[in-house]
Amino acid sequence: MPMLDWLLTPLQYAFMQRGLIAAVLAGVICAVVGTYVVLRGMAFFGDALAHTILPGVAVGYLVSGGAREPLFWWALGTSVAASLGIGAVSRSGRIKEDTAIGIIFAGMFALGIALISTVRSYAVDLSHFLFGDVLGVSVQGLAWMAAFGLGVMLVIAALYKEFLVISFDPVLAQTLRLPVTRFNNLMLVLIAVTVAVAMQTVGVALMVAMLVTPAATASLLTRRLLPMMTIAAALAAGSGVVGLYVSYYLGIASGAAIVLTSTLGFTFAFAVKQIKRVI
Repeated sequence: MPMLDWLLTPLQYAFMQRGLIAAVLAGVICAVVGTYVVLRGMAFFGDALAHTILPGVAVGYLVSGGAREPLFWWALGTSVAASLGIGAVSRSGRIKEDTAIGIIFAGMFALGIALISTVRSYAVDLSHFLFGDVLGVSVQGLAWMAAFGLGVMLVIAALYKEFLVISFDPVLAQTLRLPVTRFNNLMLVLIAVTVAVAMQTVGVALMVAMLVTPAATASLLTRRLLPMMTIAAALAAGSGVVGLYVSYYLGIASGAAIVLTSTLGFTFAFAVKQIKRVI
């Protein structure tokens, strides 16, 4: 098959066109926010937050009678509430942050499984939220992804310097009398929104890879924040496109294909870095 035909054949399907747009949008948003996740050592938080949206999705599914469109709002509300809850518990001083994350993560995930198990056809109806269904994204879903993604980007652009100081030097941030707690809460909310936006692309189970892997790969190539965000976004968008083509031609799950493509990129960059270090 000529290369041009190989590239254009999948694009004759509307669901593939929407899937490519969704993969690029989700990848860019996750990569930019994920840069802060990597720099601040919050990978476990991102993973936990992805799993805590499960009960919200289950409740939304039960309340809406199986409709898929309202589930985004339930996922968004649950993720924001869970992120702020984790922050509040960890700031109490009595429980460490990783312990608070573990408790809320396990409890919310168990609640989600319990609620899902009450649905007779849950294995079919809700599996796409566990493993992703980027090819099932609707036009309305794309619009919400773009709107909330743009909102996240605008907040990060407006508060770039403040987030930079808080991420790299919290002591300096306190010296400058920045409202550290408020900015930390805002960062938690941004991560929560990002998780909800990208949920349908790779699902709950693989969400942490979208947040961490492209940003971790970019961190191997540069130590400056803005170039790191740019490289991470490019890698995530590329992984989304390549992953979807791999999924189309090999017949494997789209979310898994995207994550595996991103992981291969990290493996290659890490190997090159190690070889250069040895040389």
